[in-house]
This record gives sequence, C-alpha cells and structure tokens, in this order.
Amino acid sequence: MNPSSETAPAPIIQVEHLSKRFNDLIAVDNISFEVRAGECFGLLGPNGAGKTSAIRMLYGFAPMSAGSLRIFGLDIATEWRRIRARIGVCQQDNTLDPDLTVLQNLLVFATYFGIPKPLARQRAEELLHFFALEKKITAKVGELSGGLTRRLTLARALINDPELIILDEPTTGLDPQSRHQLWDRLQHLRARGKTFVLTTHYMEEAAQLCDRLVIMDHGKILIQGDPIGLIREQVGTSIIEVDGADPELEQFLVAGKIEYDRTGERWIIYNNGDGAIEQAIRTTFHPQQCTFRSAGLEDVFLRLTGRELRE
Repeated sequence: MNPSSETAPAPIIQVEHLSKRFNDLIAVDNISFEVRAGECFGLLGPNGAGKTSAIRMLYGFAPMSAGSLRIFGLDIATEWRRIRARIGVCQQDNTLDPDLTVLQNLLVFATYFGIPKPLARQRAEELLHFFALEKKITAKVGELSGGLTRRLTLARALINDPELIILDEPTTGLDPQSRHQLWDRLQHLRARGKTFVLTTHYMEEAAQLCDRLVIMDHGKILIQGDPIGLIREQVGTSIIEVDGADPELEQFLVAGKIEYDRTGERWIIYNNGDGAIEQAIRTTFHPQQCTFRSAGLEDVFLRLTGRELRE
C-alpha cells in the first residue's frame, strides 16, 4: 500500500463542540480541537478564559454540558473509568498528603490503580530517581521546597505509566531554575512517546514545550496552530516598542499601513523585519525611547486577548 494513502492514526483526544455552563455563566463555549499522539498540546488564555474548566472535563472531574469528548477513542461520558486508568493528572493545586513521606505518597496513590505492591515500589523508585528525589524518600511533604513538591506531584501522576499526561499550570510559583529543571524532565518524557496537554500562563513555557496550542478567551477558542506559525501569522517577526505619545508617529504608521497597538503611552509596532521602517523610527521618533526586539508568543497572546488587567 502507498504510505500516502494510509489512513492517519486517530487522535488521542477528540473534542467536538464542547461546552460547560454554570447556571447563567458559559465557561466553555462550543470549542473543538484534537490532540495527536506524542505531542504536547497547550491551552492558553487569561484568567477566566475557560481553560481550567476545559481541562477538568478532559480528565472527568467536571461533567460536560454539551458536545462530545473522546479520549483513546472512548467516550468520556460512559467510559471514564477505562480512560482514567490510562491518564495521569498533575493538578495546579498541591494535593499531596502532608502526613505521608515522599515514597508513601507514591505507593498509596498506586493502590488507586490496583498496581501490585512490588511493581508499585519499582515504579516509585524509578520515578524518584528520574525526578532526582531519591534523597528525599523519607521526607514529609511539608519539608519539600516548591520545586521538589511539583516534581513529586508529577511523579505521582506518572505512577500508573499513563499514555496521556494532563498538566494544569505545572510550574506556577517556581523559580527559574526549578522551572527549567521541570521542563527538562518533561522533554525526556516526550522523547519516550508520552502525550501532554498543558495549561500555562508562561508564554516561554508554551513556546518551549508545545507542538501546537489554542488561545482561549471568554470560553471560546480564538486561534490554534503551532507557536512559530502563530507568531509569524499574527505579529510578524519583529516588534518595535516606542514610549511616549507622538502624533507624527501615528501619521507615519497610518500612512505606511503599518500595524500597531497602543497601551497607555507605549506604542507596539508590528514591523516584520522591515529595515527601512526600523531606520525611520530609530532616527526620527524618540530614538532614545525605542526598543527593537524579536516577536514572541506573548505578543500574539496580548494582541488577541488585550492588554487590560483582568479581575
């Protein structure tokens, strides 16, 4: 058979017209996406965008209000127990048992999956080594730093050797060193063929880890695609930031049909690497108050969701 004619493998996750309603509030509004085997898929959005409600439906914590959700080809509405045995969930909040040691947290959690004790012990020791926690094996959870706590939470989510791992803001509150250490561990897991769904407020994290992502706001998906493609499509390759209002600058931008946004006294100009525009702004408009930089995922995020503060 010609390889090009073969049917593509079914996605790990199929979300179609998914909605979640809390009384009069529509938290998730008719969203659809797919997650492929072996990829890291991101759900991004400001506070209240609906991403946490969406991800909770993915692992069966919250029932759907409408739509369909299939994981491993199974309907989560009727096959939740079979699905749950094959996924791992690292929740945003610390749900470790403070009365147990590091090792005991893993062994007790293994009993929920019916894992035999010898195998549970073997997996626990392997995971503690993988996350560099073996020296803390007898420590109580309260003795761990924030970074170690997040590593243990992720280790616990892997005790059943899941095919799909759901990460809800896994590095929130961590210092840069701990965050990069956790990224490194996640990259190693991806190399082993694991599939991830990730929510995060860190655009650098999404750009580093995600093969594809969606940006949500007000319960809807605004855009989806790969990070590099979205950056080029939405904001181009370079950004010029100019501090201080200047009517002549606005006239220059409008005349040249150059896209820009304003936030307070700051101008965000989407230049796309045009050297002539850079030179004109550098020499004519506030040359001491200009910043020239590469465009990033955060620029896409802010352009789509706005720059105002959210409650």
